[in-house]
Amino acid sequence: MIAALCESYGPPENLVLRELPDPAPGPGEVLVAPSRVALNFFDTLIIANKYQLKPSPPFSPGGEFCGRVVALGEGVAGFARGQRVAGCCAYGAARSRLVASAEDLALVPDSLSDDQAAGLFITYGTTLYALQQRAGLKPGETLAVLGASGGVGLAAVEVGRAMGAQVIACASSAEKLAFAREFGAHHGVDYSVEDLKDALKRITEGRGVDCVYDAIGGDFSEKALRALAWNGQLLVVGFATGAIPKIPLNLTLLKGCAILGVYWGEFVKREPEAHRRNMAQIFGWAADKVISAHVHAVLPLERIAEALNMLGNRKARGKIVLAVPQ
Repeated sequence: MIAALCESYGPPENLVLRELPDPAPGPGEVLVAPSRVALNFFDTLIIANKYQLKPSPPFSPGGEFCGRVVALGEGVAGFARGQRVAGCCAYGAARSRLVASAEDLALVPDSLSDDQAAGLFITYGTTLYALQQRAGLKPGETLAVLGASGGVGLAAVEVGRAMGAQVIACASSAEKLAFAREFGAHHGVDYSVEDLKDALKRITEGRGVDCVYDAIGGDFSEKALRALAWNGQLLVVGFATGAIPKIPLNLTLLKGCAILGVYWGEFVKREPEAHRRNMAQIFGWAADKVISAHVHAVLPLERIAEALNMLGNRKARGKIVLAVPQ
């Protein structure tokens, strides 16, 4: 098999392609031949040793994939050779053969392309967990999405809309806001030209927003918190700006609001049945075209450095997917 490997921590340009022996599935595992591997922003951090998960080199980046079943380990039921499956892993997907736990796989509906199915787990899985299990978002509530045109932000726009929320897309340009509106955002805030807090207050006629989905951090987090309504919720999803904010806790007292951490990976481990229900909902929405699973670009595996730089430079609108040689 061929694998993209991080043999030493550093920028995407450090990654190399290597020929490796094919792995074999153990008990409860499935050998998959990925045709597509979806990348996420955290992949740029893992290879630089700047993420909370710190695998030792050599390892492959890539946390989600779509492909076909090649072989089954002992005791695996519900899958057969040749079936299309999608799945997720902490890292290690950017290769032409990978072993995954059967528990981490889902069958792919015929109506979904491999490009779409590869990117449904992490961004959409994180978002549904955040909005459903953590925030308990209700129809008619207002949801502000920071960084709304990226992969995770676009997922929040679409899932929020599917759950009946009034979605306010927040991004750094008019073009990005127009893109978010194409996928269901009701309102937009360009925080490169307008103060985020003031804009959210204006749109909600002074009431404030019920929920903020924050995957970017930095100075925007406190501004968004100040724009929350009474009993509002700030969902801490990530820090794409690279800066972890220090929030004045007196704001939570004055607003009666909550700051909620969203750690999807731990949710998957601790509540596997709830996770499987969430993914069934997401794949159902995607099959019914309620969500788009929009793909910004598909690049060959050998261009993985270019793909990761698109994410690191925040040039992606939707998912970045690698095509893996079969």
